[in-house]
Amino acid sequence: MARRARTIKRNEVMPDAKYQSLTVSKLMNRIMKRGKKSRAEEIVYGAMDLMGKQGSKDPVTDMETAIKNITPQLKVKSRRVGGATYQVPVEVPPQVGMSLALRWLVDAARARSGKSMAEKLAAEMSDAAKGQGNAAKKREDTHKMAEANRAFAHYRW
Repeated sequence: MARRARTIKRNEVMPDAKYQSLTVSKLMNRIMKRGKKSRAEEIVYGAMDLMGKQGSKDPVTDMETAIKNITPQLKVKSRRVGGATYQVPVEVPPQVGMSLALRWLVDAARARSGKSMAEKLAAEMSDAAKGQGNAAKKREDTHKMAEANRAFAHYRW
C-alpha cells in the first residue's frame, strides 16, 4: 500500500506571450525567484535573443532540442528490502523527465561563472543542444547509475 496519497494535478501552465510555447513558459517559472516573473521573462527572452544572434534560426526549437537531450529516461529510487537499501532503476514519466531537465538546465546555468544570467542560460542551452555541458553530464551520470544498478531491477514494484 502506498504511503502517500496520489498528487492532484494543478492547473496547466499558460503559454508565454512572445513565442506561444508551453516549454518556454515552464522554463520561465523555473527561473523565477520570489515571484518576480518580469525578471524571469527578461532572462529567458534575453537568452533566446542571444541564441538567435549566435546563428540559431529558431531559438525555441533549439531550446526544445536541448531539453530533449537532457531529459532522463531512467533514474534510481531507494528501496528498503530486508534491512538493506537498494538503488533500484525505474523509468521516468515524461512530465517528471521534463521537470528534471528544466531543473538541471537552470542549475547548470546558475553554476556557470561570470556574465549575466541570460548569457549563462543561452550558453548552457546551446551546449545541451549539442549534448555537452553540465546538464547533459548530469543526465549521463543518472543513466550510468541506473545501468550500474540494473541487477536490482527486480525490486521494482
